[in-house]
Amino acid sequence: MAEPGFWDRPEVAQKTVAALKHAKRTVEEWSRPDVELRHLEELLELGETDAARLAEVETEAAKLAKVIAELQTRSLMSGEYDRLGALVSIHPGAGGTESQDWAEMLFRMYMRWAERRGFATSILDLQPGDEAGLKDASVEITGELAYGYLKGESGVHRLVRISPFDAAQRRHTSFASVFVYPMVDDTITVDIQPGDLRVDTYRASGAGGQHVNKTESAVRITHLPTGLVAQSQAERSQHRNREFAMRMLRTRLFVHLREQERLKTASLSAGKKEIDFGSQIRSYVLQPYTMVNDHRTELKIGDVHAVLDGELDPFIDAYLKRKDP
Repeated sequence: MAEPGFWDRPEVAQKTVAALKHAKRTVEEWSRPDVELRHLEELLELGETDAARLAEVETEAAKLAKVIAELQTRSLMSGEYDRLGALVSIHPGAGGTESQDWAEMLFRMYMRWAERRGFATSILDLQPGDEAGLKDASVEITGELAYGYLKGESGVHRLVRISPFDAAQRRHTSFASVFVYPMVDDTITVDIQPGDLRVDTYRASGAGGQHVNKTESAVRITHLPTGLVAQSQAERSQHRNREFAMRMLRTRLFVHLREQERLKTASLSAGKKEIDFGSQIRSYVLQPYTMVNDHRTELKIGDVHAVLDGELDPFIDAYLKRKDP
């Protein structure tokens, strides 16, 4: 960074600075457990005959074990974009209210997971369902490695339950799709020409008060060369919705262009895809038994309600550790 001319190329300089900051944080995080371990060794030597001191050592050792396990999981996220934030989009499948309600349950699950992780969230688009649930939702999850954690959540999620919307109390199966994109930041350049965009404004649908429904505050932006569309109606301000829609469009266009480049250079086998958003990745069964089953890792957890409340880390960890990525 001190070399002459380093800042003459701002884009390259920004990427270098970001990489340096990430490397420093990584070294600090991996050095901290060594310090804590030496501290525990000292406590253990001092309290070999002190029951209270031994209990303290046991408690602190359990905490340290969790920290080390978390670092091991993070070490598996070495992808080029794993460090970025994530854009999570949720869409209900066929089935009307049933699937729309399921989509809302998934939306809450990811919001609760982000809250547990201490990640910030920004709702970029949220379209309520006709009777319950939602028709579409997009949320930005901001935090170090958010995309690295959530990238394995892309795919179709299946719910089996006794329907709360069926007077006959029959068992229903619902589907919803989840798409996770790396949220591009200032270190990533996406070339979008103003002439390639069509911007439409319209009245927001669903709940939101008189202002939302009576003014054209919602924004839809179409990238004409690719046909990619991003829309936002989460805010009352048209300016803010346009800003959110552009952020989503930049992210989706970046992923689209990256995938096009991959298809040009990679040799793909007929039966295998690197990314397959159309596959069913996980089933959540509430009736006749309770079980969440990840079909890629075969990890099964019986406490469905805890998972739906954001306890996703066991599935994330198993996905990152799977032998066949």
